[in-house]
Amino acid sequence: MITQLTINNFAIVDQLLVDFTTGMTAITGETGAGKSIAIDALGLCLGNRSDASAIRNGAERVDISASFILDDTPAAYAWLTENQLDEGNDCILRRVINQDGRSKAFINGRAVPISQLKDLGQMLIQIHGQHEHQRLLKSDYQQILLNHYMHEPNLLSQMQQAYKQWKTASQAYQQYQSSKQERDAHVQLLQYQLKELNEFSPIEGEYQQIDEEYKKLANSEQLINLSQQSIMLLDEADEYNVSNMLNSVKHIINDLAALDPSLNNVSAMLEEATIQIKEACYELRHYSESLELDPARVMQLEQRLSKQIALARKHHVSPEALPELHQSLLNEFKQINQQDEQGEQLKEQIKKYQQIAVELATKLHQKRLTASKTLAKKVSATMHELSMPNGDFSIDITFDENRLNEDGADQVSFLVSTNAGQIAQPLGKVASGGELSRIALAIQVLTAQKMDTPALIFDEIDVGISGPTAAKVGQLLRQLGESTQVITVTHLPQVAGQANQHYFVSKQTNGKQTATDMQRLDKNGRLNELARLLGGDKITDATLANAKELLII
Repeated sequence: MITQLTINNFAIVDQLLVDFTTGMTAITGETGAGKSIAIDALGLCLGNRSDASAIRNGAERVDISASFILDDTPAAYAWLTENQLDEGNDCILRRVINQDGRSKAFINGRAVPISQLKDLGQMLIQIHGQHEHQRLLKSDYQQILLNHYMHEPNLLSQMQQAYKQWKTASQAYQQYQSSKQERDAHVQLLQYQLKELNEFSPIEGEYQQIDEEYKKLANSEQLINLSQQSIMLLDEADEYNVSNMLNSVKHIINDLAALDPSLNNVSAMLEEATIQIKEACYELRHYSESLELDPARVMQLEQRLSKQIALARKHHVSPEALPELHQSLLNEFKQINQQDEQGEQLKEQIKKYQQIAVELATKLHQKRLTASKTLAKKVSATMHELSMPNGDFSIDITFDENRLNEDGADQVSFLVSTNAGQIAQPLGKVASGGELSRIALAIQVLTAQKMDTPALIFDEIDVGISGPTAAKVGQLLRQLGESTQVITVTHLPQVAGQANQHYFVSKQTNGKQTATDMQRLDKNGRLNELARLLGGDKITDATLANAKELLII
């Protein structure tokens, strides 16, 4: 519940501190005094939009804070704990608006985004404005009120989650479908490219290998001839060959070394050369024997090389890079096929999530049907108490799977008959302004009883109501105040007289500045204010006597 509201430099308020208690609080005042100014200030503290025009003339900034006790608000306490903003059982919301229009928000002294102020504020207070009955004519708002009365937050949360999953999968499939034409065209190109490459089947490192083999085979005849000529010169020529000549030189050097030992080193070198020449001859013979003339193999290699070079040129890569390109195209083709599989998976997900959403929507439909019967019965009874003895209220709920949304698949319509024998029709077609106000009040009070919000504010919702009906409205609000903190801005003495506490709003001016003040009234002050509301500025013994009858202490 809210315990205190502090306002500085807001509109025509200089400084104002208001304490609130449990039960029902009434706020009254003269016309134009700013009875709703505290509610407007509180709205800013709860995250409503603002600008620099809210700042009191001559002031630098607006500063508003609201204090709450969280005894009866476990959801708000859990939210604060989750966001690491908890300060025990107390909570202070604060809003500061500067001259440049920028504002700052604080929760328990820590700066937060305005969105968090709004999220928490919705758990602490519900504000019902004087134009609420106009919203009541809209089907979407009617469904919101029925949801409040139905009080199935977990089921509604599951519905929202299932719808979100279904919507996300549907959007993903739409994106998949929108790119399908482009993807199909690319697949055709890949298939064409891969047909040639698959037939050729390039192998990593193959180009260099077969290029070397081709060069060797293509020149094998010349290689054989030259290697055999070398062997002849080295060892096999009849008259002159290196081996024979080296042997002759070696014998001469050996003779010389016998005469002069200093030539032994030369003799050793010639012996080593003889061995090296024999090794070279052996290697050349082996190489020559390994060579063969194979025209068919040469042609085969030539065709393979030519094809690889042609494909590489076609795909704008080097011949050596052709295997890598082939693998890249294969991977891309596989990935697109996986995307096709993903499309099928998305279709299955859409079907699955839609089925879950429809099942939850069906459960919601049944819950709404049950809640609507109870609510309609209670609203009808309250209408009778509010001077509409022949009033009959009903709720039509149509289930349509094709209009599935995060709130289910229902179309809710509030119907009313205000006269005996009259067919029930939508609110806007039947109810007059005064009747609509009373019906709206009945619905708001009844649905508010089912809300988890610990504080309810009614800002002049009793417009157009008077007499015995006004007395009943006061009784309804006081009864609601027994379980929920109720703050109501009213001009009706019958309503104000039912309050557990009463604030009077007045406006003073010194000729230069105008200021609004708000005072808590004692018993005598309340009697005088009720008498003023009954008879105007002139208070008589009769109006005071009437005020005493209205005042419930």
